[in-house]
Amino acid sequence: MFKKILVANRGEIALRVIRASRELGIPTVAVYSEADRDSLHVRFADEHICIGAPSAKESYLSVPRLIAAAEITDADAVHPGYGFLAEDASFAEVCESCNLTFIGPDPKVISQMGDKLTARAIAKDAGVPILPSSDGAVANESDALEIAEEIGYPVILKASGGGGGRGMRIARNSSELTKAYTTAKAEAAAAFNNSEIYLEKLVEKGRHVEVQVLGDQFGNVIHLGERDCSSQRRYQKVVEESPAPNLPQEVRERIWEAGVRCAKAVDYQSAGTIEFLLAPDGGFYFLEMNTRIQVEHPVTEMVTGINIVAEQIRVAAGNPLRYKQDDVNFRGHAIECRINAEDPENGFMPCAGHLDVFNIAGGFGVRVDTHCYSDYHIPPYYDSLIGKLIVHAENREEAILRMKRALDEFVIEGVKTTIPFCQTIMNYPDFREGNVHTKYLEEMLAESRLVGA
Repeated sequence: MFKKILVANRGEIALRVIRASRELGIPTVAVYSEADRDSLHVRFADEHICIGAPSAKESYLSVPRLIAAAEITDADAVHPGYGFLAEDASFAEVCESCNLTFIGPDPKVISQMGDKLTARAIAKDAGVPILPSSDGAVANESDALEIAEEIGYPVILKASGGGGGRGMRIARNSSELTKAYTTAKAEAAAAFNNSEIYLEKLVEKGRHVEVQVLGDQFGNVIHLGERDCSSQRRYQKVVEESPAPNLPQEVRERIWEAGVRCAKAVDYQSAGTIEFLLAPDGGFYFLEMNTRIQVEHPVTEMVTGINIVAEQIRVAAGNPLRYKQDDVNFRGHAIECRINAEDPENGFMPCAGHLDVFNIAGGFGVRVDTHCYSDYHIPPYYDSLIGKLIVHAENREEAILRMKRALDEFVIEGVKTTIPFCQTIMNYPDFREGNVHTKYLEEMLAESRLVGA
């Protein structure tokens, strides 16, 4: 096992990794920017070291500073968490060249699955369904129009090198496609330094269903079930749950099998997620693979009882998976709400500031992952996520009731948060009935049926 892990991240995920490491008996090093000096991940690590100014480019994205911090503290492994450099193949390569184990997949796999066109080709070769689309990047506007006519409108343009909704544009006719093509290319180039875009058929009212996988260095790959992440606003997830509601068991099992097949195709050796788009007719299609731990991994931990981060660390140290597929049992239902420092009534504007009161929810079946506390100051330089509220119950109906109770108990004063938004979702009939798709939250906002309209 490792002698010391440097956690190359911040906030709640850094604290999550620190907890898993300490339960494995491994000391940890927290890195922090000048703005994060008072974060809980700094307080609870065995060691901590400042790596720069508040700007992410001068701290959490600075590879030389991270490597120097690892060398100074005599760490022999680096856990990247999610975001920042977690899916940066060059960072993983630098770690390896400096005799540091990168706790994640092989750099080649990160590179392959980080490029959506390459990932789609791998999935297709593995027999995993993909949507009708362009054969590779679209060369020009004329080709885009020709392909769209062939596969039929509506279509969606996507950036080859990124995600999170950037470089994505929907077109329902040729006029819209002409306008969207230039915009999508420019946005992709600005966001990912890669202007390549591809075109695929748009599935209306599709669901986002993803499969959690674990692989080791001995060829073993298992799945830990699926999560439904359809509750999204502008391609950003708000509520996640496991298992996916209203999903026929036969479709569920086929999605599991496709996720494992895709991971095996690249000899995957870490924790990862295969994302699928589920069409209203029951068909499902590969979207992408996230070669890292996901924000929403706790819902899977709650229904399986498996510590995914701990398994990720053990696998990176050369140990075989402790679980075979038959060992994975699913119990009950889990829901996660992302609590962000944003103002739902003002366009979800980020709200940095001082937390006068921060009373987290508790009680049976409730988990809160956060790096914040009363009197903490939320810096304005990073993502607005301040915590994740996760509940587990025997069934979905009880989980929703438990989440409603927990949201009422989660009292934050000093900044605006998305707690009221999540409360409204829990009370919304379509969510309660499991009738969700990736656009339903935006439709409700447009109808002025939720806060933030």
